[in-house]
Amino acid sequence: MKFDELVAMWARDAAAGPAGERYRVCLPLQDAAKIEALVEMYPRRSAEQFIAELLHAALDEVVASFPYVQGERVIARDEEGDPIFEDIGETPRYLELVEKHVARLRGE
Repeated sequence: MKFDELVAMWARDAAAGPAGERYRVCLPLQDAAKIEALVEMYPRRSAEQFIAELLHAALDEVVASFPYVQGERVIARDEEGDPIFEDIGETPRYLELVEKHVARLRGE
């Protein structure tokens, strides 16, 4: 989710219920003040919801910033028949680790 989509959602939607894992974090004073300002601007959401939603959007941006590193194996063809090569950069490893931790957190 992009940050502009997130802000539009805050203006449009009611607060969602808590879900997922809990983490305890200490925020720098300026960041805590920014979260509190968002709570005041969008009072249907809690500070915890803002932190979770902002973190989600930031993690999506991190993954999008991983560089594509072309491998040698062709994994598909585009609409013009040109080869699409596997990505051997950080993205596949990251996604593999995400799945590993999803399974662990679910207790599988």
